Amino acid sequence: MLKEKERIAVLAITKNGITISRIIKKNIPETVICIPEKLRTDADTDNDLASITWFKDPVPKIIVDLFKSSDALICIFSLGAVVRLISNLLVDKRSDPAVLVIDDKATFVISALSGHLGGANALTRQIASFLNSTPVITTAADVNKTIFVDLLGNEFGWKIENFENVTKTCALMVNEEKMAIFQDSGERNWWDINNLPKNVTIVKSLEETRENSFKGNLIISDKIITDTNILLKSVIYRPKTLVVGVGVHWDTTKKEILEGITSVLQKNMLSFSCIKALTSLKKKIDVKGLTEFSQENNIPLYLYDKEELEKIDVPNPSEMVKKYEGVSSVSEASSLLYSRGSLIVSKQKFPPNLTIAISKVSYE
Repeated sequence: MLKEKERIAVLAITKNGITISRIIKKNIPETVICIPEKLRTDADTDNDLASITWFKDPVPKIIVDLFKSSDALICIFSLGAVVRLISNLLVDKRSDPAVLVIDDKATFVISALSGHLGGANALTRQIASFLNSTPVITTAADVNKTIFVDLLGNEFGWKIENFENVTKTCALMVNEEKMAIFQDSGERNWWDINNLPKNVTIVKSLEETRENSFKGNLIISDKIITDTNILLKSVIYRPKTLVVGVGVHWDTTKKEILEGITSVLQKNMLSFSCIKALTSLKKKIDVKGLTEFSQENNIPLYLYDKEELEKIDVPNPSEMVKKYEGVSSVSEASSLLYSRGSLIVSKQKFPPNLTIAISKVSYE
């Protein structure tokens, strides 16, 4: 079956299902269509060989393969059969693929699994629109048209720090319990603030979220939060706001870089999860430790020519850095150049060959 993870796989087991699956592929070209070999006819052309995977294995085996190898699985047969076939495959809503079910006449497109995090609800609406079908979505946040706690900021790359609080906070939201939202960083256009659900209040300080009148909180921040009373009733979102500028020598190790960045973040109560990018000076030879740190932590690395950095006004230029690197600032200048924001941690030295500075991206 599928050798690499595909975005969308369609499993159809009837002639009508084949027709429906072809319409889906026409509108979503990256779709992979899977059909039992027994339904293949002489009318099927060479083009079908390229667009359809004809299988001989039993459907229960095929659906296991597709469930594990697909980002989204669309089954064109009965919902009950799909439930029985995938019930033993479910692991976690953060990792399970989106599963959609379409009946044999395409009357309904049903979001069956991973509606929010897996994207099944959005895909259901998309497919229903071009099949002229009725989308069936049953998740409470969608039905009640309220904030999707588990998806807030997803389009911006925000990460949830404490996923264990999501389920209970979702319940509070859809049951219209009094909720607070505090935000001190990150993108601001995640919702029309003038049309928030009636049970949601924007607060201006983190301290206000402690009030007993608030049953739960949504907190969007790059600050480390230690107050247990706040943590217990909050979902913490980590926006990508921090740009870490790094000045290094050619032999600075990834371990030294990790220890230095971690130290600076902890000292300034900033979250590692909020690092948007690493920045530094472009050298004649790549710094192995910096490249390895970037790759292992999945943080983009941006390197600048000294001519670009020399144009940036910094608070702490260094004649020593100028002598050896040809530019008076690396960590502060590169961080500011990428962020287009403000320097929030001036350069910190870690002898003999590491400096770190942090700027914050402004989303105002």
